[in-house]
Amino acid sequence: MEYKFYGWEWADVPPANDEYKAIKDPRMLYDILCGIWCADTCAPRLRDKWSEDNKTLGQCSITAFLAQDIFGGKVYGILRSGGNYHCYNVIGDCVFDLTSEQFGDEKLCYENNPEQLREVHFAKEEKRLRYEYLRDRLILITNKTIDKKSSHNPYMQDYA
Repeated sequence: MEYKFYGWEWADVPPANDEYKAIKDPRMLYDILCGIWCADTCAPRLRDKWSEDNKTLGQCSITAFLAQDIFGGKVYGILRSGGNYHCYNVIGDCVFDLTSEQFGDEKLCYENNPEQLREVHFAKEEKRLRYEYLRDRLILITNKTIDKKSSHNPYMQDYA
């Protein structure tokens, strides 16, 4: 299977947190999140542009910090016009960006960018609440899969 997010080819990082042990690697996380990302989890300033065809739009920081919870590592940010940062993950030598496809064919630079801190990002209550919603939905989906070992969950059927 081929993915469109940056770094998918080498995203072979196992979970560092037992709470998320059902999520085998960032590709599996991406598969699950594709069923959770929605207009409500999108950054408010981009919500009117969000669509099913561009699910990763406005999801970067909450997704990167959730991936950090699961796999460890650090979150870095690429400065964008307007002063906002596009967040992505670095774990050892592995760099991946689960939400990169929102930029289409634009090439992003994943080197020499500043580390991003959740305390700064989550100082915005709306962002913290979007992150908590995403995290809670992820836990609900993965716990159902572990408990039932079911292949009925479309986001987990390839991993049951």
